[in-house]
Order: sequence, then C-alpha cells, then structure tokens
Amino acid sequence: MIAKFMDFWRGQHPFVLLTENEVELVRSGVKTRTFSPGKAILQQGGDISSSLFLIAEGTAHLECDNLVGRVLEEGDCFGYPSIISQDSPTATVVAESELTVHCIPAAIFTELLQNAKFAEFFLKDLGERLRLMARGGTSSLGSQLTTAVEDLGLRPVVTVAANDTVAEAARAMRAARDDVALVTCDPPGIITDHDFQVKVLADGLGPETPVHQVMTHDLKTLPADIPVHSALLYMLEERIHHLPMTRDGDIVGLVSATDLLRHQTRNPLYLTRQLEHLEDAATLATYRIDAAAMVERLFNGGLKVSQVGRIFASVNDTLVRRLLRLAEKKLGPAPCPFAWIVFGSEGRMEQALITDQDNALVYGEANENNAQYFNELAELVVGNLLVAGFPPCPGGYMATNWCKSLDEWLEIMSGWVMRPTPESLMMAGIFFDFRPVAGSLSVESLEEVLLASADSQLFMAHLARQSLGFRPPLNLFRRIRADDGMVDLKTGGIAPIVAAGRVFGIKAGSRARPTHRRFQAAMGAGLISQDLGRTVAETYRFFLQLRLREQLGVLNGQGVPDSRVHLNSLSSLEHRHLKDAFGVIRELQEKVAHQFQTNLLG
Repeated sequence: MIAKFMDFWRGQHPFVLLTENEVELVRSGVKTRTFSPGKAILQQGGDISSSLFLIAEGTAHLECDNLVGRVLEEGDCFGYPSIISQDSPTATVVAESELTVHCIPAAIFTELLQNAKFAEFFLKDLGERLRLMARGGTSSLGSQLTTAVEDLGLRPVVTVAANDTVAEAARAMRAARDDVALVTCDPPGIITDHDFQVKVLADGLGPETPVHQVMTHDLKTLPADIPVHSALLYMLEERIHHLPMTRDGDIVGLVSATDLLRHQTRNPLYLTRQLEHLEDAATLATYRIDAAAMVERLFNGGLKVSQVGRIFASVNDTLVRRLLRLAEKKLGPAPCPFAWIVFGSEGRMEQALITDQDNALVYGEANENNAQYFNELAELVVGNLLVAGFPPCPGGYMATNWCKSLDEWLEIMSGWVMRPTPESLMMAGIFFDFRPVAGSLSVESLEEVLLASADSQLFMAHLARQSLGFRPPLNLFRRIRADDGMVDLKTGGIAPIVAAGRVFGIKAGSRARPTHRRFQAAMGAGLISQDLGRTVAETYRFFLQLRLREQLGVLNGQGVPDSRVHLNSLSSLEHRHLKDAFGVIRELQEKVAHQFQTNLLG
C-alpha cells in the first residue's frame, strides 16, 4: 500500500516540492485508510485534526452549519487548516462514496511546513494562491515595465524663466538638444517644441512672446520610483508626452514617451501617437494586429490583466476620439453637445483583445436636424471601427441603433428600473456598465438613474436573480463539467462574477465600473465579507489571466480566439485552481441570493 501511495502522491502538487529527505519522512509515517459513504472524517467544532488527509479515491464534501459546501475529490487535501491553527475544524468532512485517503500525521506535516515552497500552498488562502499563480514568469520586457522609472535613467531638466521670450527658451532647448523645458515660476510650468508650433507659429506670435503666455500651467508630475507601467498608463490617460519626475517633492529629472519604450513600434504610447495624427481611417486595417501585439507584450511582460485592460481601454478611447474628430471634419461641427459612451468589457476597462462593438451616442437636444446629424456621425464612426477590426455587435448594441437624445435616454433607463421585465433587465445589465469616452455632454443625469436604482427593491431583486442565470460548470459532485473537453471561461466564470459585481456595486452606491472596484465598494458597505470579496477579486483575475493566455496562444497559432480552454491543456495545479475558482462562484451566488432574498437558478 505504501508503494501505491508513493506512486500516487509524488505527482501531486505541492508534494512535488518536497526534498528527498522530506519524502523519506513522509514514507515513514503515512497510513492509508478507507471510509464508507456517509462517514464523517472530521467534525465541525470537534477535535483538532490528527492528520493531513490526501484523497486517493472517491469523493467527500464539506458541511458547515448543516449546509453542504464544495466537494473534494482525488488529489484534494483536507485537515490542514485545523493543524495549522491548532483549533477545531471549521467544517465537517463527510465521505460521499467509498473514500480512500492517505493520512500524514500532524507532527510530520508540521515539520514539512519548514519547506517554504511546500508551506506556501497551505498557508495561503485561495485568493492569495491565485494571485501568486497569475504572476507567472516575467520576460525581460516585464522587468523593464515593472522597474522604477528612475532606474531607466532620467533626462536632465532644462529650465527657463516665465518672463523669458520663446526665442530664448528655444535657444536653451537647442543648446541642451532637448525638446522640452520646465518654467521656473510658482507653480512651475512646462513648454515644448509642440507648443512653439501650435501656440506661437500657428497663432502668428513673434519670438519676443513671453514664455508664460504659451506655457502649460498645469504641470503634472509623478514620483521617480514609480513603476514604468504606471507612468505609461498615467501618460496615456492624461494625454501627455513629457513627465517630470520627483523625489521628496523636488523635480529631479524628466522622462518622455519615447524614453520609456524606445525602439518599440507596438507599444501603447506609439499606437496612441499614431492615432492622434490619423488622417485617413483606411490606414486602420492593421490596428487589430498592432493592438494584439501590444497586449501580448504587456501581458508577457508581467503586467496584471487589469493593468493591461486599462492601458488597452485608454488606447481605444484615443481611437474613438480621433474617429469622431474625423467624422466632424467631414460632416461639420456637431450642432449640440454629445457624448459617445461604451459599455460591456470596454465600459469596465476589462477588454484585453478586440471584441464586438458595444457603444452608443447621447446628444443634447431632441430635434429632427440633430437626429439626422448624429445618426450620420454614428454611421461613420461605427463603420471606421469595423475597419479597425472591431466586429459589429450581434445584438445590435451600437451607436447606429442606439443614438438618442439625453431626454430619450433618461426615459428609457428609468423605464428599465420601474418596469423590470426580462428584456429590460438584460438591457440594464449591458448599459449600466456605460462609460463616456468622448464629447462634452454631461451624462451625470444617466449616472443618477443608475445610482437611484439601488433604492428600488423590486428592480434589485430582479437584477440579482438575473445575475444568477450564469452558473459555474460544476456537476452535482462538484466536478468540472466540460463540453468535448472544453470549458467556457466567460459564461461559466467571468460573466457570473461580473453580474454579481454589478449588483453589489449598484447596491453599495458605487460609481465604479471595473468589477474589482465594485467588489471593493461592496466590502466597504458591508454587503460581503472582506475574505469573500478578496477571494472573488483574485478568482476573477485568475479567469481573465487564464483566458487571455489561451487567446494569445490561439492567435499565435493563426486561429480565432474565444473564451474556451481545453482542460487537457492545464496543469494539475491549474485544474485544481479552476475547480476551486468555480466553487468560489457558487459561494458568491449563494451570498447574492441571500442578500437580495431571491433563489438560485438551476
């Protein structure tokens, strides 16, 4: 029996991390036991576990306060929380079928915990384990993206006085062979070659113009020890190309977009600059390829998928703003203020690769002329997004179909809340992730409708119930249910977390769109526990990381990526984490059902 055990557990994580001496220690004390169906191995509130149990054959389930929890199967361990805490088990473990387990005595297990890598598996909760797993390896690009900006080298600062002339400033910059200078005034400013072009020459001003007349007054800075990827994201979102860096509040140098990612043509700053100077939408044919290459570089560089999503959303926002300017150049100036909004994963800033379009247009005043203009504007922009590689939305949720005045939008969205039909709930689930990306029209009144929906008990109960329609692919025995060996990570994992996060976020009164921030708001409002909220956030990140990794692999193989993963492609550890992650969704959905007094579906 010992030989059989050795063959079994040596291939199981984390036992593969043990040294030969530790293996011999286990061999000296392990015992194998069999339990009949219905037998309780550990009892909630009972004696401290005497062993670490490793399931060899059969299944067991956890019971907590008479509620059945997740199922344990071959390769799963139990008993270790009790040993580590030296406290009673927090759940009862019951054999579902004839159960064979290998029992490692508590004293030996405690000694094995001196192996840091082995101990890490047991000492970290699921959320922490998923976070560690999501980090993976980092490439040389990753070390560059995660290193401090100051470690890449900062430019010396060229300074000019506010009362200097632009000619004097230009000579100082030429002498330093630089294209930017800081202006010494209170507060300090900045002036660039670009300012000379658009604020001096283009306006017909002369060389004697004082610097303070054309400089940028709102100087933006960041600490010099900030990671490169954070500086990149800040420059993208603020739409700046030069960034002074500080140490202890003093400016110690300067970095530019080209400094951060020199000689890399497929990076976010390069793409952004290309888009800002775009004159012909026909040249967008390579955008999809360039964007995917950019995402792959960022992802392989070690950035979290949430960081990749924010950067990609910022680049896409720049694209939309440029396409709108080109459309207005063709149609003439907009007759009234408007707002271009996006929703879905783009609205939540969680899109990592180009997917279907999800956008709409809101304009200020309802009249026939405005309707005609903005419908034409929507046609042009949506058409050019198609050229850029964004497919049409199968459900038609695009500005060509959803182009309405602000008053019309208010009436529609208020109707969804007051009359929560299946169709209106589906619409709310899509549009309530909206985010404005261009235009000067305020959509605060739409935001207020969304926030006020939390006060409608009927609407929230229906929205909560609708969110439970997405179920994790686990069968009655808590095993992963696959279709031809494939599991859809979106419908089984990502969608249910997004839907639950939306419900909790609205209830918490949060304006946030990203899913992890909605759960942060829910934790702050006491709607869910800190432990569950953090675990769900890491579970969500795990799903997104795993999906993006698989999608990039398919793209590199010249295939068409989707949200499915083949179970056989996963390591035993990934397979276990995937099952645990689906189990977290069940726990989350039970919390939704209880919080909003509705029933689980399916």
